[in-house]
Amino acid sequence: MTRMKKFSSFSRPVFRSASFFPLFPKTAAAIALAFAAALALMAFPAAPSARASERAAWMREARWGVMSHFLADWRARTDGEPMSIAHWNELVDNFNVEKLADQLASVGAKYYLLTIGQNSGYYLAPNATYDKLTGVTSPETSKCSRRDLVSDLQSALAKRGIRLMVYLPSGAPVGDRAAVRALEFQNGAHRNREFQVKWEAVIRDWSLRWGGKVSGWWFDGCYWPNAMYRADDGGPGFATFAAAARAGNPDAAVGFNPGVVYRTLSMTPCEDYIAGEIDKPALWSPRRVVDGMLDGAQVHMLSFLGERWGMGKPRFTNDQVVEYSRAVMAQKGAITWDTPLQKDGTFAPEFLAQLKLAGEALGAENSETPRTGTK
Repeated sequence: MTRMKKFSSFSRPVFRSASFFPLFPKTAAAIALAFAAALALMAFPAAPSARASERAAWMREARWGVMSHFLADWRARTDGEPMSIAHWNELVDNFNVEKLADQLASVGAKYYLLTIGQNSGYYLAPNATYDKLTGVTSPETSKCSRRDLVSDLQSALAKRGIRLMVYLPSGAPVGDRAAVRALEFQNGAHRNREFQVKWEAVIRDWSLRWGGKVSGWWFDGCYWPNAMYRADDGGPGFATFAAAARAGNPDAAVGFNPGVVYRTLSMTPCEDYIAGEIDKPALWSPRRVVDGMLDGAQVHMLSFLGERWGMGKPRFTNDQVVEYSRAVMAQKGAITWDTPLQKDGTFAPEFLAQLKLAGEALGAENSETPRTGTK
């Protein structure tokens, strides 16, 4: 999705041992255990579970949800304000979870997908493993926010019966060169074995922190699956990747995104639903779908209401939003509409109106009296 397609290559320094964390003695043992778990998974990768269809069954029942990008570099461009650690913490601290949850409930959305972070290296929840791997020596220099926005948002959503999913790239934050070097990430179709072990440890940290609060993961940027995730060498791959995401919640639904593909397809038996990134919903082409499933994965489409992912004014008429939403429902699939957020983490009225129409078209229980008309 989004802006992960343009990477830069960086050198790959040697990873240091557990003694590299002198300033974090209380959590060094936890990180060592995380790496041990990752190595165990590489030696004995988990077989795809027969529960895959069960883990994503709630998505078919939900029919639809909303996604938003709340990213440091995007906010800096949108707001015209330089980004810094202090400013990022200010933005995250002022994210209005209760108002956003009220808005989502008012349109009948059944789940919400939020970015943890992307290319800038700024994230909206703490992660001690990430900080240590990237050489952070004090909380004041961490680009991981001090507030755990995922936990706080989930608490607000849960009171309204709305599930929470999270988004994360499958690669390092390419806009942060120091992090790329520390994580040993290489651009392009490379095995990236060392990086994957580290990244799975980072994902496992968040998963264990959130547990059952997170119902699903959407992983972006799986552009080189054969090189990175399907190697028959006993190393990390789709199975260990999915296991890291499910470390805190074995029932979490996982999807891997290969980029825009109009024909519905599943990337691996290790995923539970199709990531389904689509920039032009009119071109979405579901084939061989049976009862909402394609090749063992729940059908799902993700597209954006704004002019671009997470930004701009509405690009569709009201009738188009309804048409595209119903097309996915007809396949017993789930559709997610990416919707821009304002600075305080809430939706502007023009987008809220379109979300309400989507909810009405899909028979959302909480939506109000249906309205018609083309914008």
